[in-house]
Amino acid sequence: MRFRIPTCFLAAGFALVPVCSAHAGDVHANPLNADPLVREAYQHFYDLDYPACIALLEKVHAAHPGDPGPTTFLLEARVFEELYRQDLLDTTFYANDGFLTGKHPAPEDPARRDRIFALEDEVEHETDARLGKNPRDVDALYARGWARSLRSSYMAMVERSFSAAFHIALQAHSDEAKVLQIDPNYVDAELVVGTYQYVIGALPWGFKLLFGFAGITGSKSKGMELLHDDFARGPMTSMEAGTVISLFLRREAKYKEAIAVVRTLKARYPHDFLFCLEEANLNKDAGEGMAAVEAYGSLLNDARKPGYFPSAHLELAYFGLGEALRGQRHFADAAKAYEQAAFAPGAGAELKRRSLVAAGKARDLNGERALAVQDYQWAIASGSDTTQGEIARRLLKTPYQE
Repeated sequence: MRFRIPTCFLAAGFALVPVCSAHAGDVHANPLNADPLVREAYQHFYDLDYPACIALLEKVHAAHPGDPGPTTFLLEARVFEELYRQDLLDTTFYANDGFLTGKHPAPEDPARRDRIFALEDEVEHETDARLGKNPRDVDALYARGWARSLRSSYMAMVERSFSAAFHIALQAHSDEAKVLQIDPNYVDAELVVGTYQYVIGALPWGFKLLFGFAGITGSKSKGMELLHDDFARGPMTSMEAGTVISLFLRREAKYKEAIAVVRTLKARYPHDFLFCLEEANLNKDAGEGMAAVEAYGSLLNDARKPGYFPSAHLELAYFGLGEALRGQRHFADAAKAYEQAAFAPGAGAELKRRSLVAAGKARDLNGERALAVQDYQWAIASGSDTTQGEIARRLLKTPYQE
């Protein structure tokens, strides 16, 4: 599923600021959110049509010099355009803790990175000017917190700079928590704070004790309460709250509840490729193997219809299909699906390596050792000094066994 905020990073260790949520009354937000051009841009955003979205947000940005809100809109679109380009917006990558460990280098485009960081710097300067006049300017505080969370997410996911990303994430949470202190009905700010509460509350007991000594505490139930309120009422972050809720439910193996949330998202944006992909992913994780196979097949068929998905990364569907087929012990078909994922046009480097190693394992399980070796060699060629490359080197020596 596409994440506007991979907020796993945002909540990993923020200093907690007590906040409350009114859960009633008028919702407050930046009036610019209702601008017709902004709404049109976000329709493209949720359809994953980033070029059309960015073209519109460039106009909004130019029309509001000195306002950090439009700059943050544009920053957001630029960040997620890049994450999607690199296949980093599928929740399969975040449904376990593997993305935080191991070596998963992503090829960084310096020009894209510099453009992203320049926009975040611009938000910082614009916010400083606004807060210098009014320290309780919630629109400016919210924009800065959001921009910092976006920069933190880019640094963590693309650059794998977890320490630097963590420090920026601390600042992001502080801003959003302060927004809710000033105005408890500024519901969009509940996204980051709610994610923080849940993640800290979900930590193993030993980590909770360690963080507790530093004054960092959280609550899974409080986090979910905030996220559900945002899902129900957030003017700009409702869809994002839904994606975070479904990810947390997926990690807790509450698949039916997660599917219900995803279907709500999909009903609102039926041409968002990643929302459709996520329903198939959840069927797979729920153990409904053949239903998942059918869902991936349906998704791939829809993607062949001209214009059905403005932007579809078929490699993600092929990878999921391979996982579902392997779960049903259809190893030959699984290997073919993994290989289609690896060599799909535009497949990200990390997904390519994961797909090739998975294909090799399926080939080994099917008794096709020569083809397995070929897959492992391709994986190594795609990135020897990576976690998947290291696995492939081991499997060249000894065939994979379950």
